Amino acid sequence: MASLSPPVDLSHYFSFVTKRRAPSAVKDFYKYFLIPGIANLAGGLPNASYFPYDTLEASTARSQRFPTVPGGKAKGPQPSERITVPKDSQSAIQQKIDVTTALQYGTAEGLPPLATFVNKFVREHLHPNVPYAGGPDTLMTTGATDGFSKAIEAFTNPWDPDRDWVHLRQGILCEEYVYMNGIQAAQSRGLNIVPVAIDAEGMLPHGPGGLDDVLENWDFRRGRRPHLMYTVTIGQNPTGGTLSVERRREIYAICHKYDVVIVEDDPYWNLQYPSAQEKQAEYRNTPINRHLTPSNYNAGKKSSGYEFLDSLVPSYLSVDTDGRVVRLDTFSKTIAPGCRLGWMTAQPAVIERLARIAESTTQAPSGFVQALVAEMILGQQSDDKSINARKGSDDEKGWQMDGWVRWLEGLRAGYEHRMQQMCSGLEEGKYIVLDTERLDDLTLGENNEEDSWEVLDKVQMYDFVWPTGGMFVWIKADFDSHPLRRKYRPERLSKALWSHLIQRPHLCLLATGAMFSPTDEIKARGYKYFRLCFAAMPADDVAPIAQRLVDGFRTFWQRKNLDGLEDDDTAQAVEHLQIEPSLNFMGMGC
Repeated sequence: MASLSPPVDLSHYFSFVTKRRAPSAVKDFYKYFLIPGIANLAGGLPNASYFPYDTLEASTARSQRFPTVPGGKAKGPQPSERITVPKDSQSAIQQKIDVTTALQYGTAEGLPPLATFVNKFVREHLHPNVPYAGGPDTLMTTGATDGFSKAIEAFTNPWDPDRDWVHLRQGILCEEYVYMNGIQAAQSRGLNIVPVAIDAEGMLPHGPGGLDDVLENWDFRRGRRPHLMYTVTIGQNPTGGTLSVERRREIYAICHKYDVVIVEDDPYWNLQYPSAQEKQAEYRNTPINRHLTPSNYNAGKKSSGYEFLDSLVPSYLSVDTDGRVVRLDTFSKTIAPGCRLGWMTAQPAVIERLARIAESTTQAPSGFVQALVAEMILGQQSDDKSINARKGSDDEKGWQMDGWVRWLEGLRAGYEHRMQQMCSGLEEGKYIVLDTERLDDLTLGENNEEDSWEVLDKVQMYDFVWPTGGMFVWIKADFDSHPLRRKYRPERLSKALWSHLIQRPHLCLLATGAMFSPTDEIKARGYKYFRLCFAAMPADDVAPIAQRLVDGFRTFWQRKNLDGLEDDDTAQAVEHLQIEPSLNFMGMGC
């Protein structure tokens, strides 16, 4: 096997500020705190005895709480496990999970035991075959949004039209429809937002509007050719598409050609649904698309060590021969959004610059959160004999790596079941039979009922692709099939449909396509689309709520006019509604 090449130098893309960042003089001093018996007269640390928390305690799930088969039943009762983060631990500093350490000032790298666990998970299990010498490094963050903020801080310079020449303006590539939270952060820096055409799978490498077309034919009057890409490749938000390994290789080759840095945001990486294409093919009597990934991508290479992880479509890191991928991960979808905890993965030189940014901005993530997450996954470390003596079952020792992966697989099954329920309801209800009264062409008078007849039209109200990952279904409404299409513009019908659905008896709140449109041009055609989130609602509620949504479409297609659906009417109606959280299809995410 040929030896791997080192990652390429990306420092030519570092922003002016990022290049000038020096290590924190204060944080750099922390290494001296580790000297045994040292009397620390240098650090401005508060005394830990004055922290008002003696312990941090919680009742947590066991890692096997949820079945690994969609719709499966748990084996017997699933009790909680009581975890306790002690005031102080006698473990070595790199293993300490205690209140004194977690709530004290620390380095930007995060709580050592948790940071070490994440690094091991990434390098040995999640991405065991990164194809550059030395492999990647990791950095803890306060979530994927924070990670993206650090990435654009590192790789772009702000641009001001009142101050800067246009040829200095930088840009960022993204999918044609995209999660806008990150893009809005880029817009605020004055970057060109450059959308790339997509299909059901994700970003297109070739063809009109594809990545190669956009970069090859770049108009330099707009500024520099974009050197940064933001992409969600698994369960793409909002479309639900998953990029195949073959497509990743094609796009990566184009990024190599034009020296583009890929920022891969993958909050749904473990929520991949192997049943989606089979179910869609079954309903529609169409062939199954099996090209997303081999049954075991790591076959013939280093295994992840887990059948579940080996079965998943891998990251761009798996083809990252240059070291040009910066990946964003989060605990928001695997533990809870309120944790505000995640990590970044990239070549070590990039991680070093990102750590310098963290030192003078966010510093380390919340010590409370890191301690509780570390205790749940790792438990107290083995050299703390007093703690180990009190431990009985394996559960009391933390989930460990096996339990963490088992938890991830259980989450996938739960969300996949919801996806199946939602899409089955949408599939079965997408057609409507309309009774339409028409007049004979020879009729001379409009009121001549003798020459009229009734026609039954079966029309399709919407279409969608079963999502192969993530939390969303992306619906395309066919307003050309609406009986009022000649009276109202499709944009007006779209707005009226949204208003119709939030009113009784339907009470369904959808996210509009305009919310995911990165440019005004795309927003102008975004009226056709709606994003549904099936994740947040209880599993038993998905099917009946899907039916309510279908009924809402049907009653809207049966309307003779749009009375009561003007902006003022809708605002007044919303004021009198009590919309339950379980009926919220928006699920904005972060």
